Amino acid sequence: MKSRIFMYLFFFAVLFIIFQYMNEKSIFERQENRISSLRSQVEKADDSISKLNDRLFEATEFSLMGNGMAMDYLERLGFEAEAVQQQVAEAIYEQNGQTGDNPLIPYEGLEGAMKINTIFFLNHRWIIADFTDGTYWGEMLLSYIFDENNQLQIDVVSSVLYPR
Repeated sequence: MKSRIFMYLFFFAVLFIIFQYMNEKSIFERQENRISSLRSQVEKADDSISKLNDRLFEATEFSLMGNGMAMDYLERLGFEAEAVQQQVAEAIYEQNGQTGDNPLIPYEGLEGAMKINTIFFLNHRWIIADFTDGTYWGEMLLSYIFDENNQLQIDVVSSVLYPR
């Protein structure tokens, strides 16, 4: 009788071990599949990040803060590139505060006053700006320079007003 109880306990233990093994094996396979899926997602994300970094580098290549030679030029004049960028931007946006059109914009507003919306520094000399009166909009190329008295001069090089 005792030997039968031990035999039944042995078979029960073997069945329990087989059940546990199969259960753990399926859990392990699911985790491996999930890990491989997550690895492929990480690889795709890394590729996307790499492509975005390349595009960002290309986009900032023509910018004041991304152009080492332009920054060196300003430093030789005794200016910090970031301070120049802030000073010029403030000078441009301050002219938006005047009543009527911004004096830098060579077009009169038809539906309101023409104001500059955004500016983008290309280097130590040029800026691209867009402007609008709420209905009509355009873009212009500005040049800026500091004269011998370190006074800022901003001039319009070219501009375009897009048809409605």
